[in-house]
Amino acid sequence: MILDYKNVNDLDRYKIMSGSIVPRPIAWIVTEDDGVLNAAPFSYFIPISTNPALVIVAIGKKEDGSDKDSLANILKTKKATICFPNKDNVEQVQKCATPLCKSESEVEKFQIDVKKELDDYPPMISSTQTALFCEYYDTYNIEGDTTPVILKINFQYIEDDRINERNHTKIESIGRVGVTFKAMVDL
Repeated sequence: MILDYKNVNDLDRYKIMSGSIVPRPIAWIVTEDDGVLNAAPFSYFIPISTNPALVIVAIGKKEDGSDKDSLANILKTKKATICFPNKDNVEQVQKCATPLCKSESEVEKFQIDVKKELDDYPPMISSTQTALFCEYYDTYNIEGDTTPVILKINFQYIEDDRINERNHTKIESIGRVGVTFKAMVDL
């Protein structure tokens, strides 16, 4: 079967792509605006360069067509902290996908513990094993309702026992496979 994407609506195209391009890492992005912490999961996320250290995340619109809070906050403050969920915090990640109004914080509403590691960046989720402290780098305008945002990694937190002397890491991340989260484990 050959699918002609111009004949597939956006929702079905998303389902087909997200069910086929697997696993996709989850970026649990923490942003802040006027003291309100936003924590939102994104599965259209990937590294694109090591020099400079860049990642890209595709951020869609809200149902009313306005920018999602994560995008609005990144464009305003130029900072974001990307946390990597693991099997111990999957339930919290799923709750954070619930749309809230801009004045509501997922961190407060879902009682997510955070810690401030660097003064100039939003806090990180305490239960994450690694986090990237990023600044806005660029966006790319495309047609449709998604904004690809490029973020530059300036600092990385990693639990001491999760990196060895050769800089190999052992992070127990989860990825998105279709509509479910899966633990990324050694086979």
